[in-house]
Amino acid sequence: MALVFHSNSDSAEAWLAALGKHLPDLEVRVWPEAGDRAEIDYALVAHPPRGMLKSFPNLKAIFSLWAGIDHFSSDPELPAGIPIVRMVEPGLTRGMTEYVLLNVLFHHRRMLEYLAQEKEKVWKPLDTPLAAERKVGVMGLGALGTDAARVLAALGFDVAGWSRNQKSVPDVTTFHGAEGLEPFLQHCEILVCLLPLTSETRGILNRRTLGLLPEGAAVINAARGELLVDDDLFHAFGTGRVAGASLDVFGYEPLVPEHPFWEHPKILVTPHCAAVTRPDTGAQAVAENIRRLEGGGQLAHVVDLDRGY
Repeated sequence: MALVFHSNSDSAEAWLAALGKHLPDLEVRVWPEAGDRAEIDYALVAHPPRGMLKSFPNLKAIFSLWAGIDHFSSDPELPAGIPIVRMVEPGLTRGMTEYVLLNVLFHHRRMLEYLAQEKEKVWKPLDTPLAAERKVGVMGLGALGTDAARVLAALGFDVAGWSRNQKSVPDVTTFHGAEGLEPFLQHCEILVCLLPLTSETRGILNRRTLGLLPEGAAVINAARGELLVDDDLFHAFGTGRVAGASLDVFGYEPLVPEHPFWEHPKILVTPHCAAVTRPDTGAQAVAENIRRLEGGGQLAHVVDLDRGY
């Protein structure tokens, strides 16, 4: 078996070591040194160059290094009929949950206001409810959103979740579909967005939906920047509907120095670092899936490109 690896980072050495540990009989070639392309069975890629994947005539599966797959669905030269597998692995999932927990607590405990007071040397304790009195909503109940919602609920927050189709998560009130979006948003004093980017979700955080949040809400976007309409967030700040935001993802990255997000007093900017795929745990997930397919089983976490996730 042979696999071609492509990443825009300098992580190839760590991935080669991890793949060798979990699947010793797998030959790994690092793009662009792919050798005879007819020998390649699998591709493990982040954001492959256009036309790269179609150059391997015998691919059995394409594994994404990332949880998102919008970089595949937008490629007009993507080979048809080859299953694409999104990355679901415990290191990435727990990293996202840590980021969500950090930022929910950040807004729950009114840290933006304390940071503003610190700059002015103001000593003024602010009233804060207990977690049980704080309504938090997780938008997107895939692997990442479900784990985050469960941990938040375990800490005592009043947690709701929204997804395209009906889901059930212990100790979480769930909503789904277009009819469930408005009541879900009305629940969200702190809104966490972990939706995939699709034609249906692009721009879903807009003037109308942000306007449905309770007065003084906080917004956390750790999914994709294109889910949020930037100007509509500024409008929500102006009306007081949104009091603060944590943004890890942006329509264009890296965020340009002149972008107003950087210096806005109600925004915490982080550089798309909420969760990263860990080579060891990620390679283990890939190896398990390859063994499953080679043994005559079905791949796990295969993407439905028509749905976009």
